[in-house]
Amino acid sequence: MYIEMLIIAVIVFYIFIVNKKISTTGMFGSNSKLTNILKEKDYDFLLIAKYGDRVYDPNEVFMKRVRNGVLVTIALIFLFLSQLSYLSVIAAVVVGFLVFKSQYLSLRRWYKQHLNYIDSLLPYYLKTLEVLIHHYTVPVALAKSIDDAPEVFKPGLKRMIARIESGDSSIDPYMDFAKEYPVRDSMRMMRLLYRLGLGEQEKKHQQLVSFSKSVSSLQAKAREMKYQARLGTMERKTLIMMVVTGGCSLVLLLISIFILVSTV
Repeated sequence: MYIEMLIIAVIVFYIFIVNKKISTTGMFGSNSKLTNILKEKDYDFLLIAKYGDRVYDPNEVFMKRVRNGVLVTIALIFLFLSQLSYLSVIAAVVVGFLVFKSQYLSLRRWYKQHLNYIDSLLPYYLKTLEVLIHHYTVPVALAKSIDDAPEVFKPGLKRMIARIESGDSSIDPYMDFAKEYPVRDSMRMMRLLYRLGLGEQEKKHQQLVSFSKSVSSLQAKAREMKYQARLGTMERKTLIMMVVTGGCSLVLLLISIFILVSTV
């Protein structure tokens, strides 16, 4: 009885969506409660980190994830309609949830594989920004740096600059950028950048030297991590070669012993 009611409710709900009686934008908008519950905190960052400016609206991509998960759930329910049970409904919901999560898990795997590369983007961008700050104020330098900035940072930079130009002189635009792009030391460097923008002209040189040292230290860390990653890759390949060589030698030895025993 309850299952039949569920099926009817799903069909009615789908008809209302098709006829635009129910707005999915309101349900899954960027500020809706349902989106805040379902959406992972680092989803936008991971999506932009992988695809850059090719992603115009992360929320639209998220909506497609939700739609795919719901459609798979409904399709499985109808597939087992003749022998529907609570267990099959639960299984359909679980499979639909896994389909919904699959893109996020794929993005997490990609991020882990490219972690060192993504972390290295910030110090090299800040080095470019440092050169501009020698000649311009921090907000102007930020605006001029957009064209040469890594693709992953461009959307966040545009939002940060827009807030600064609209009159927000607090640290919030800088901190929100650091939260949106949680790469290594982003919080600390954004605080330094904000303080550099607040500094008096007489103290600018001293603050810029301190900022430059921090950027150079970050670059050194990035190079070290890159070297360690390459070293780890080489060690893994060497280990695999040794295991394969040892395994092949063992197999050949066993075959030789077997042939020797067979001929005796």
